[in-house]
Amino acid sequence: MKKADIQMKNWLKPGRLAIVVVVLMVMVLIVHSVFFKAPIPPQVTTATVEKGDIEDAVLATGTINAYKLVSVGARASGEVKRLHVALGDQVKQGQLIAEIDALTQQNTLRDAQAALQSAEALLVSKQATLQQAELTAQRQRELNAAEAGARTDLESAVATLDTARADVASQRALVAQASISVDSAQVNLSYARVLAPMDGTVVAIVTEQGQTVNASQSAPTIVKLAKLDTMTIKAKISEADVPRVKPGMPVYFALLGEPDHRIEAKLRAIEPGDTTLADTTTTTTTTSSSSSTSSSSSTTSAIYYNGIFDVPNSDRKLRINMTAQTTIVLAQAKDTLTMPATALGPRDAKGGYRVQVMSGEHIVDKTVRIGLNNRVRAQVLEGLQAGDKVVTSEAKVGETSSGQRGGPPMF
Repeated sequence: MKKADIQMKNWLKPGRLAIVVVVLMVMVLIVHSVFFKAPIPPQVTTATVEKGDIEDAVLATGTINAYKLVSVGARASGEVKRLHVALGDQVKQGQLIAEIDALTQQNTLRDAQAALQSAEALLVSKQATLQQAELTAQRQRELNAAEAGARTDLESAVATLDTARADVASQRALVAQASISVDSAQVNLSYARVLAPMDGTVVAIVTEQGQTVNASQSAPTIVKLAKLDTMTIKAKISEADVPRVKPGMPVYFALLGEPDHRIEAKLRAIEPGDTTLADTTTTTTTTSSSSSTSSSSSTTSAIYYNGIFDVPNSDRKLRINMTAQTTIVLAQAKDTLTMPATALGPRDAKGGYRVQVMSGEHIVDKTVRIGLNNRVRAQVLEGLQAGDKVVTSEAKVGETSSGQRGGPPMF
């Protein structure tokens, strides 16, 4: 046999032939996996369309205040001889709060009463003089009628009578003036007893027992009374949100110490002026210029308006100047289909939004109609069903973390 035929027979032996077949199959698999690789399915993040509650709201930071807060001041000067209340006491209208040393006011009242008595006594004297003048004038008229008296005596008696009447009228005015002085002195004496102007709770004691107050310069505050059965919250609403907020809208808030406890109310009013309106130190924008130079200065700050609402406080849990994390509900929907707002695509001319939805291993585009959208979740009105998987983010097909180019191995 020829040498080539012998070598061929050796290669066609069963063992070697099996090895050749295996090698060929491996090479075919390698070539197929490299050059005929199936496309990588898209790598996406999805979220489920589900039922729930959604609301469009405005967030604001509020401060809790008493429904009514009154500074009870002293209108009399002197030493606070006795303070009849303590911090936290419940008082009734007309209850005695404090007593101020009233010696000066008592002396003033005594002087006024003495002056009144003197004026009244002098009035009695003037009235007696008037009565005498009237009798004298009457007698002179009778004599003059009987032609038994002189004309000059009658004229003198009439003049004396007119003078006596004027003196009585003047003295009556002095009596009235003295009576007014007595009334004023009595009122000033009553100021030494400081009374509660309303029912309330003593929330602050400004002047302690033994201190001296001077009411001639200003009205010094003794205590502060507050009605705490109802509290008023003033929530600062930014000027961008104010046009959307209306009185009567639902409001709820939570305290910093109880963030999970919701307290509900309704918005009562929105103050027409911003929170800095009463601040006399607010500066306005000014501009100055000349032919050669131009300069401008301005003070810019965020503008807020107070939204006001009231809440009952029978348990006294709410305290003055607490912070209230407030939410004003503009609109809400309950037990409705919702989806993440990040899944919304472009909006078309008819108002619909394009949304990508997973269908098996494929992504399909759908158009949905949206209701409320609070930028976190959106209400689905039509176009999707509960349980649908919407795409919230997607990686590019074929993108690799290393950024290396794909292809067959290099030999």
